Amino acid sequence: MAASVTSRALALLGAYDAEHRSLTLSELSRRSGLPLATAHRLVGELREWGALARLDSGEYVIGRRLWDLGLLAPVQSGLRQAASPFLHDLYGATLATVHLAVRDGCEALYVDRLSGHVSVPVVSKVGSRLPLHATGVGKVLLAYAPEPVRREAFARLTRVTPYTITQPARLAEQLRRVRSDGYATTGEEMSLGACSVAVPVRGPADDVVAALGIVVPDLRREQARLVSALQVAAHGIGRTLASAERKQVLARGAGAAVG
Repeated sequence: MAASVTSRALALLGAYDAEHRSLTLSELSRRSGLPLATAHRLVGELREWGALARLDSGEYVIGRRLWDLGLLAPVQSGLRQAASPFLHDLYGATLATVHLAVRDGCEALYVDRLSGHVSVPVVSKVGSRLPLHATGVGKVLLAYAPEPVRREAFARLTRVTPYTITQPARLAEQLRRVRSDGYATTGEEMSLGACSVAVPVRGPADDVVAALGIVVPDLRREQARLVSALQVAAHGIGRTLASAERKQVLARGAGAAVG
């Protein structure tokens, strides 16, 4: 069956990723699997609508209109808005890189990040996706993920650094401790010279909706203090999310009563 115009346009947008943020027309054609003439026509339409923008170099990048739409997604407008003041408080108290992530399949999707003062090799960016088993926030999200997700994640334990945990039994024990202790740690498992600690963020139904983490050069002396600061911030985010949901429920009830 021939691909629809929509699927072809989405294939063009899907050609972009964290490593390919700007692409020439030929690269878009190749990475999307579309003929050059088709790519040229659709790129023109996407550019006119604002989904793509053309640089002076001739390369194309994601346009501002897609960014504006992305901000309307619940993970952006709800979670990020609720978490923002607590992330800034956490950053002010620690001066470390602070992460907020949600689970997207078997990856941790980073929805917010504040860069720390200390020079630590951090590979995450807002919008990037990293393996669950190799990151602090990822381990938290994996510990509370449904069993099918854990099985899939355990089937692809890739080694990122020499310290990445790739033994299923060892990782399973770490996840058990995450659920019992309330936090996860990593030691140079995603990038050399960087350690992390993360805690769960719980939603109104007490389910884990996100993970909040900090990246530092060394956890040996400050782990307890960082865990405490993270838990206070995570509790505050959860409280804010619950308050927002209560207001929405009341507003819906008022609207129904008026109707």
